[in-house]
Amino acid sequence: MNRNSAREEDADDPAGGPESVAQIVGDWFRRLGRQRQSESGDRDVLADALGAENESTADITPVERLMLLNVLRVGDTRVGNVMVPRADIIAVEIETGLAALIDVFRDGFHSRVPVYVETLDHLSGFVHVKDTLQFWRGEKEFRLRDHLRQLLFVPPSMRVVDLLLQMRMQRTHMAAVVDEYGGTDGLVTIEDLVEEIVGEIEDEHERAPGPMFTERPDGALLADGRAPVDELAVRLGVDLVSGDREEDIESVGGLIFSMVGRVPMRGEILTHPAGVEFEVLESDPRRVKRVRVRRSPAAALETGPTDP
Repeated sequence: MNRNSAREEDADDPAGGPESVAQIVGDWFRRLGRQRQSESGDRDVLADALGAENESTADITPVERLMLLNVLRVGDTRVGNVMVPRADIIAVEIETGLAALIDVFRDGFHSRVPVYVETLDHLSGFVHVKDTLQFWRGEKEFRLRDHLRQLLFVPPSMRVVDLLLQMRMQRTHMAAVVDEYGGTDGLVTIEDLVEEIVGEIEDEHERAPGPMFTERPDGALLADGRAPVDELAVRLGVDLVSGDREEDIESVGGLIFSMVGRVPMRGEILTHPAGVEFEVLESDPRRVKRVRVRRSPAAALETGPTDP
């Protein structure tokens, strides 16, 4: 799914999805507990039991099994791993007028949009599309600052399960992820968190994303800037990220940025020490969007033809 900073379900109570998952988990634990006595909270034992076909798990459906495994996995997942990055946040300034705000809702198919003062580092809350309906006829004056809803502020190191519980208790669907200096790192919605358990949720407005990699007849690869850099390394059969930086660089765009220390312009060609050439096909001031990837001519000559 192409995650969006402000797209999520319109249900007023954010507890609906998580509670259905909790019910499945609870029922399964009770069934398993009658047949297997293990230490409380032993994730490895539970994961092994789910991964094996045996008497204690025979009546669990494949969908239930997948969800339960996701529940065990999400226990260690941090908010920073599921957030929408800062560059992808769609937000409005607090002095935005009604017409411009409606355009944002309409063009992005959003139901909620975060609101900031001057910059994204000063988020004030978010506005729901429902808050604007009574003003569409122009009979009342609309002031965005009068309709702000609460926005949570959390660190990227916070556990997903803890944030899900906090959102449920405070009845809010959106949280800003901030760094140690208070700057905005990203945004996360309750849908992003629930998807970690139930899988991708696509609504009627969502367009299917294009492929992250496309092979060309000449042997080159067209890569999305968000494509996983480890997958590209496997495709090319080379090491693109040194061991001490594996946690810092996750995408092809991030790798290119790390190579030159800036976002390169369209048409720039960069050569990686591993003998891989990146040609920037599309970029904006914030990020690399699309690149052409191929082995550099020098590397190809050094490698030469391979024996069948």
